[in-house]
Amino acid sequence: MLIDSHCHLDRLKAAPDQASLQHIIAQAKARGVEYFLCVNVRQQGFTQMQAKMADFEQIFLSAGVHPLDVKEGLDTAQLYEYIKDPKVVAIGETGLDYFYADDTKALQLSCFEQQIALAVEVDKPLIVHTRDAREDTIALLKAGHADKVGGVLHCFTENWEMAKAAIDLGFYISVSGIVTFKNAGDLRTVIRKVPKDRLLVETDAPYLAPVPHRGQENQPAYVRDVAEFVAELRGESFEALADYTTTNFFNLFKDAAKLAKRE
Repeated sequence: MLIDSHCHLDRLKAAPDQASLQHIIAQAKARGVEYFLCVNVRQQGFTQMQAKMADFEQIFLSAGVHPLDVKEGLDTAQLYEYIKDPKVVAIGETGLDYFYADDTKALQLSCFEQQIALAVEVDKPLIVHTRDAREDTIALLKAGHADKVGGVLHCFTENWEMAKAAIDLGFYISVSGIVTFKNAGDLRTVIRKVPKDRLLVETDAPYLAPVPHRGQENQPAYVRDVAEFVAELRGESFEALADYTTTNFFNLFKDAAKLAKRE
């Protein structure tokens, strides 16, 4: 069994309605993908995402504000209301992105701090986006005592030093289809080093489709391609990697484990 630990099902052009989303889920299931974490990026889009995913027991949710969406605002009181939904198993996608939005650095830092504090208060793990912000990301996680709840650095593209610092804080490293790209040699070196008990796989669908699907809209079924590539990269069997990444997912997202009755 596989889990797509990070996807944006509400943003799939191939799934504009419930029927088409059901088809996408069926395609993924046919490739061994049983559960999905649909990740919120815009607080203003949460209720629409929530409604679209409500009929699918195998889809878990998160609630938060992405660093590239901080200009639209963060309302922690509203997030409190969102996380009352038992399907919300994490806070995020939050974090820092100085590559695309260095001009909003101060606002990103403030929103990230607030979401770390919220995660610690409500005892839910963090889903962290980080790009070109290694020192600040780790510093804020430490200062906010994020080690109390843990989390994941999703779609990881940074160096081993950052991965190790996050792992030391109790965080997981999630690898996407980027690892299959021709120019991802440095990332492959990092992913080989990640301990088995700290690795997750994801699609980040509809973005970043892995080889051999590059140029297409990404979808959860393609997490199988990511997992097969990573297993070969690490010299492991696909079955072993699928098993331990599934275990890791439920160890991190304990509320998801309760919903799936995998405690």
